[in-house]
Order: sequence, then structure tokens, then C-alpha cells
Amino acid sequence: MLDASPGGQPGSGDTPAVRARRGLLVVGSFVVLLYLIEMVNIALFHSLNRTFGLRPRSLDGILDILTFPLLHANLTHLMSNTLPLIIFGFLVFLSGLRVFITALAASWLASGIAVWLIGGSSVTVGASGLVFGLFSFLLVRGFVNRNWWQIVLSLMLFMAYGGILFGVLPTVASFVSWQAHLGGAIGGVVAALLLSTRRGRPLAAGR
Repeated sequence: MLDASPGGQPGSGDTPAVRARRGLLVVGSFVVLLYLIEMVNIALFHSLNRTFGLRPRSLDGILDILTFPLLHANLTHLMSNTLPLIIFGFLVFLSGLRVFITALAASWLASGIAVWLIGGSSVTVGASGLVFGLFSFLLVRGFVNRNWWQIVLSLMLFMAYGGILFGVLPTVASFVSWQAHLGGAIGGVVAALLLSTRRGRPLAAGR
């Protein structure tokens, strides 16, 4: 669980406990932001979804890639994403802020690009693409890094939450964006590969 500095020495102030507290603060703050946005959206009768939701294959929709995970169809939709977002986001953050930002950004962009390219005609909103991205990152990084601790964690997560992976398959439920799920999952895998390649060696236990 050591966090190495650029010079290869452990960060003196970056202990697992400190990293855990930071993770709760960062991930918790992000979730609070989602709820604040949803409260405003409710007050505006969800008009924000029509303006900032992702519109596939629209030139204006390209910018919506940056905003659509921040919006939700309703409060129930947001609540369904809350717990997995906190759990997966926290576990990713335990590997450090850089890892968390990379995994989140890759999931965000890949999810949005997938929806923009192959999404249906309706406007897409929701953070579920981020959930799938962070989850897939946690599932594959141990195998990419050949790290047994991370592999054990990935197996435990798969047994607990593996059923959600069916969400990447086309579904008859038109209100579920499998494109966002699939894109997010791909982004998570890409993040795991990028982080392993950039470090040039397997990550330490718990990283």
C-alpha cells in the first residue's frame, strides 16, 4: 500500500489512512454535487436535461459529453447510481488521486463518445457510464499489473456486483443506455492499460 513519489520513494504523508480520508472527501463531494444539480434540475422541471443531456450525432451534442453524467432523469435514477459510484470511486481513489482522475476521465469520455456515436434518438443523461468505467477498471487492473491483491479484490467485486455487466448488452428497455455502459466499461479498461504502461512496471500491492 506504499505510494511512491516520482523519485521512487514512498510519499511520507500519503499513508493508506490519509488516502482513504481523501477518497471519502473527493468521492463524497462529487456525489453531493450530483444531488445539488438534481435539486436544481427538479426545481426547473428537468429542463437541464433537454439543454445539457447528450444528443447523439449532433454537433451541439459533442459538448454535451462534458455534462450528461452530471444530470439524471429523476431522483430515483440518481439514487440507483449513488452507492456503486461511492464504492467503486473510493476503491479506485485508494490508489491515488492521479489514478482516480485518469479512470474517471477515461470512463467519462469513452461513455460520452459511445453514446454520441451509436446512441438512440433520445437524450441521454446519468452517471451510470462512470459506474461501469470505475468497475471495469477495478476488475481488470490486477490482471494488467499482475498484482495478486488487486486480482483478489477484482474477484470479490465480480462476485458481488458482476451482474451489472449485463448492462453493457443491448436491451429492450429503451430507457437504459447500454451504449453509455459499454463505453464507460471500455474507458475503464483503457485507463487500466494506460496507467500500467505509463508506470512501466507492475504496481505495488494495493496500488
